[in-house]
Amino acid sequence: MLARIVDGRVVKLEGHPDHPRNRGTLCVKGQAQIMSLYDPYRVKAPLLRTNEKGVPGQWREISWDEALTLVAGKLNEVRAKDPKLILWQKGRSKQEAIYDGAFVNTIGATKVGHGAYCSDAGYRAAEYTIGPSGNAHPDFRYTRYLLSWGWNATNAGGNKLCWITWNRQFLEARERGMKVVAIDPYLRGAGPHADMWLPIKPGTDLALALALCHILIREGFLDKLYLQSFTNAPFLLQEDGTFLRVEGKEQVWDETTASTQPYDGKAVQPALEGTYTVAGRQVKPAFQSFKEHVEQYTPEWAAGICGLSASDIRRVAQELGDNARIGSTIRVEGMELPYRPVSIMAYHVSQQEMGFQFYRAMYTVMMLLGAVEAVGGLRVDFSWNVHANYKALDSIKIKDPPYDFTLKESKFFPINTVSPGIIAKVMLNPQKYEVNKVPEMAILHMHNATVAQTDQATVETAYKKFKFVVVIDPWLSRTADLLADVVLPAATLEKYEGPISGSDTYTDATVFRLPVMEPLFQSRGEVDIYMDLCEKAGLLFGKDGFLDRLNGALGLKDPHKLDLNIKPTVRDICDRWAKSQGLDEGIGYFETRGVWQRGAVPAKKYYGFAQSPPFNGIRHRFYGEALLRYQREMQVRGVDKLYWHDYTPFPTWRTPVMWHSPSQYDLTLISLKKIEFKQSRASQVALLAELAPEQRLAMNPAAARARGIEDGDEVTVESHNAVTGETRKVRVKVMLTEAIRPDVVALPHHYGEVANHPLAKGQGPTPNALFFTGEGYVTNTADNSFHVRVRVYKA
Repeated sequence: MLARIVDGRVVKLEGHPDHPRNRGTLCVKGQAQIMSLYDPYRVKAPLLRTNEKGVPGQWREISWDEALTLVAGKLNEVRAKDPKLILWQKGRSKQEAIYDGAFVNTIGATKVGHGAYCSDAGYRAAEYTIGPSGNAHPDFRYTRYLLSWGWNATNAGGNKLCWITWNRQFLEARERGMKVVAIDPYLRGAGPHADMWLPIKPGTDLALALALCHILIREGFLDKLYLQSFTNAPFLLQEDGTFLRVEGKEQVWDETTASTQPYDGKAVQPALEGTYTVAGRQVKPAFQSFKEHVEQYTPEWAAGICGLSASDIRRVAQELGDNARIGSTIRVEGMELPYRPVSIMAYHVSQQEMGFQFYRAMYTVMMLLGAVEAVGGLRVDFSWNVHANYKALDSIKIKDPPYDFTLKESKFFPINTVSPGIIAKVMLNPQKYEVNKVPEMAILHMHNATVAQTDQATVETAYKKFKFVVVIDPWLSRTADLLADVVLPAATLEKYEGPISGSDTYTDATVFRLPVMEPLFQSRGEVDIYMDLCEKAGLLFGKDGFLDRLNGALGLKDPHKLDLNIKPTVRDICDRWAKSQGLDEGIGYFETRGVWQRGAVPAKKYYGFAQSPPFNGIRHRFYGEALLRYQREMQVRGVDKLYWHDYTPFPTWRTPVMWHSPSQYDLTLISLKKIEFKQSRASQVALLAELAPEQRLAMNPAAARARGIEDGDEVTVESHNAVTGETRKVRVKVMLTEAIRPDVVALPHHYGEVANHPLAKGQGPTPNALFFTGEGYVTNTADNSFHVRVRVYKA
């Protein structure tokens, strides 16, 4: 981003022409930040609450010294008991190494992100099943057939970050002939850019993926060489569902010798199908078991579950198979690589009741076609890299109680993303979850928990139980106003914050957030705030102090490491990082040039198939043996079926819990993103509020007519918890559209009076007041579902 300054005042923000993600343009959110910079309702000085929590705050301005002394004292008080009882939670964090890494490790806190409300179920599914950390996206330069699965094509970004060039790559691929199938109950802006719309019933994506697997196998669209060589599909299963092992090594049936052999043995031709007798016991390859498993998931069956036509499901499967070009190769940078130009774009669709297993089924579709990490095929990260969770999630040791308040490695949620919603449930009833210590202090970094997190009532009740809450934010967010003890004013554009990737997936680039001016009022950049706080708490200097942690987190090298006894400026930290990267100009490189472009990402780094050996020798988990092991141990430990029913080695359909709500709750509420806003912290920005000033419930005209509702009417939306029977209500105006299923309604998640700010007043409710968390609404990974059954009637 470039800032045009006249007489010391920023008058225009522009994109940097060399930035791969914007190519000199800015989206409306970027342009609007000039209003954030000069907004008179910014928090201008540290604030101390003078009234009780849970109601709008009454505040006294205090000095930074008083604020930091108070916070440091509380920090050390809790650290003396147990540092893990400090909860650090982020909403927007542009410098993970400094904040999530160095600072959190220095104070020893429990890190909680916002990912459980974003896409963490998809991340964990990818890490466990394939290896990399990320979500499904295409190789736009080569993909010819794309399933846009729950992806808001023209109103959202791509995997991990939003960017302008992602949409440009999408359109260029369309011009080259890429076909697009939009799978979404609400078509949104994808309409002109899709060749086919499958208006799927919310929560049934797993059923559709399993039906696609059924058809692909039936029609013979199988990349057998990939399945044999790079997955565990040929591993022999015993009748108890575990792999047959000899001396600890998984076995396959070698068709050459008609005998069992270790999967990595020499001259092995592993069978994918058949049943064999070994030492008097029957065994079969995992693929054979899957083939039998999906026999029940016919397109006719899926049509009834998903609200689609069987012929459309067949057509998509056939077109996937035809376009996969199984067996073909392409030459890229001198390498002959598999060419499978079919892919999936999916992100927040992972946040549904069966999200983890739906993503595994979606990846299975791609595995059958051999499209994982092939040229034109399914991508997960920006480059090929096996995440530590590939091994870790396969070898979890379920602990005995008492559990820590995250429930990680507990009998309730062995695979766990540290969901703040679950933590809130635990704080309100620790005995139920066999927890003996709950968090006492929270540091909320740009996180508006009471609006951004589902189950708003539970979150607000739980967060009131914190003994001390610190909010770092430029705004008096709703969370700060209701729950903070101290608010520390963060700068907006007036700070150093970086480095961050500038890649558009094909370009290797790094950018740095640079201050456009000195901090306004008494605000400070977050790196300054954390350094100052650590200094007050006696945690800045020496071994394992914040400076020492920064050396490690930023990879600072001699002679550019920070002196552990001298407090640096933030610019000095940035300068040392840049010089450690080999930039002799240091941070001056970015101050004068803006973007560090290192050229194209080489194919050797980009594709899993291009590694030596392919995928660095790992095997993709077609079969999840560990999931079965966890399920059995959870059953032995006596937890309710709601916790263990989705720990199955193959993705397995079941009826969503929400469907057990009474029949009068005949609509499914979903949430969505609006391009005008970023998360739940921007609807108070003047320009953005002008573009989308009010919350509206998207509703099909047929559903509205049946209820006597017209466009613009105010209605009551009432949700129902199918497990507890609890109901919740909000009032909102209706917007009629033919682009949504008649049995579905939708609310964008950006509203809910996000801050104590005049422009945020009266904008309408957040759907998070209607969603629930906890049992029945979260599964394997403790992530949240943005689905709930509701009824709608005139207010």
